[in-house]
Amino acid sequence: MIEFIAQNMAPIMFFSLIIFMLLGYPVAFSLAANGLLFFFIGVELAPYSNGSINLSWPLLYALPERFWGVMSNETLLAIPFFTFMGIVLERSGMAEDLLDTIGQLFGPIRGGLAYAVIFVGALLAATTGVVAASVIAMGLISLPIMLRYGYDRRVASGVIAASGTLAQIIPPSLVLIVLADQLGRSVGDMYKGALIPGLVLTSLYMSYIFLMSIFRPKSMPALPLEARTLGHGVTSLFAALLLAAVIAYAAHVYLSPTHGANADILGACVGFIVIYVAAILDRGLKFNLMSRLAQQVIIVLIPPLALIFLVLGTIFLGIATPTEGGAMGAVGALIMAGMKGRLSLDVIRQALASTTRLSSFVLFILIGARVFSLTFYGVNGHLWVEHLLVSLPGGEVGFLIAVNILVFLLAFFLDFFELAFIIVPLLAPAADKLGIDLIWFGVLLGVNMQTSFMHPPFGFALFYLRSVAARVPYLDRITGKNIEPVTTGQIYWGAVPFVCIQIIMIGLTIAFPQMVMHYKGTPVDPSTIEIKMPDMPGLGGGLGLPPLGAPAPGTAPAPGTAPAAPANDLTKPPSFN
Repeated sequence: MIEFIAQNMAPIMFFSLIIFMLLGYPVAFSLAANGLLFFFIGVELAPYSNGSINLSWPLLYALPERFWGVMSNETLLAIPFFTFMGIVLERSGMAEDLLDTIGQLFGPIRGGLAYAVIFVGALLAATTGVVAASVIAMGLISLPIMLRYGYDRRVASGVIAASGTLAQIIPPSLVLIVLADQLGRSVGDMYKGALIPGLVLTSLYMSYIFLMSIFRPKSMPALPLEARTLGHGVTSLFAALLLAAVIAYAAHVYLSPTHGANADILGACVGFIVIYVAAILDRGLKFNLMSRLAQQVIIVLIPPLALIFLVLGTIFLGIATPTEGGAMGAVGALIMAGMKGRLSLDVIRQALASTTRLSSFVLFILIGARVFSLTFYGVNGHLWVEHLLVSLPGGEVGFLIAVNILVFLLAFFLDFFELAFIIVPLLAPAADKLGIDLIWFGVLLGVNMQTSFMHPPFGFALFYLRSVAARVPYLDRITGKNIEPVTTGQIYWGAVPFVCIQIIMIGLTIAFPQMVMHYKGTPVDPSTIEIKMPDMPGLGGGLGLPPLGAPAPGTAPAPGTAPAAPANDLTKPPSFN
């Protein structure tokens, strides 16, 4: 019996960890306690394990070095920067301005408010990277408006919760930072790989709203005329954007000879800056060349787009690392909040407190994971997991399907940080052995872990929305109507279609890996590579050999040619005459 336990220590340790967490113990302490407990047991059972346990007491001396490796990891510095940036932006009122303006822009069409929520959710994801901030902000601002104008409660709840979770997969996502660290890959490559899947998922959400507006038009009516306070003016907006495109192209042509591949991005920046300044001057000086709607859309939309470029553009261009990009984003968020007059000591204090809380949460889980992994690797747990996964039927595709089903089921109970620190280090070696690109694998897991925020009944995005949605009937201050509350069941049922869409996105990512693999750039055909060596006359003479083209030793030089220089004699000291 003792031999059986010793030789199967890895699965026993893994399932004991699951039991600890199901009993409700904090994950960080469950990991550390489980690791230390089985370390002591493993040392005692090592003689009975037939070589499958490689633990001894001196191995504990490695723990301080592993802890120091966590605290000195520069990649993880990006987490507090992006968290601080997201919380400051949430306090700055940017989400409120965006939802109001984009809601007015899409208001005349059926489902316009739902489109606006998804669009703003994608923008907030690309600026904040924090799910809680996005869901709470949009739940507070857009849910009462959608209920006011007759939206189905399940549709409204699902759209808000799903669009908030886009912060999981659209860079600069905190999940992608953690996944890149656990997989040992570049955060910049992970961001590049996740960009297209994030945009495709946003398009799928909008396609669902489009179909619902056709088959169930009463569930998402258009905004009534009296609610469109900015009036009309879409034509003016299109004219302004066309002018910006012309200016951007002209700047691209002008900058192309000196800036090469970066000229298109710099040209776009010039176009946006010109049209932004023009909108501000048009409003301030009352020229009224643009409609009010066009002015508001440009003035509200350009600053977050500039912040996105400040963070992601500098990373993709290779100007800044993700940590440096996060630092610049935090500074940019402070500037935006200051420009809106909402930057105060209280806002900074709240942002710092929330950032410290989340960063400490991540750090403690990672330290607990290091204790657990020390013991788990000592009992050859990584080999047990690798053999278990590599031997699955179906090869690479079978492995991907099985792993995604496993992560999908575990996401019912575990947060994405817990999945990233516990499960991903066990899956990565098997994926690498099967020849799976780890950036593709990481993005695939990121899309899958996104469902952990949407799973009824434990999805955190559903909890965030429940905390801000009305629980009792209330009187709407605009229409004077009595509005019924949103029930927990309506929130859960509203999330189900979007969970199905996320599952479809997982299948698309597996079926079309090039959505992610584009991060490698254009592949090079080895047959087109040509290597040319420059002509170097006299190279032979420098090596103690006759110069190139000189006659062989013992033969007379050709008539009419100068005698060849004597070859160096390597048996004698060099002469510099």
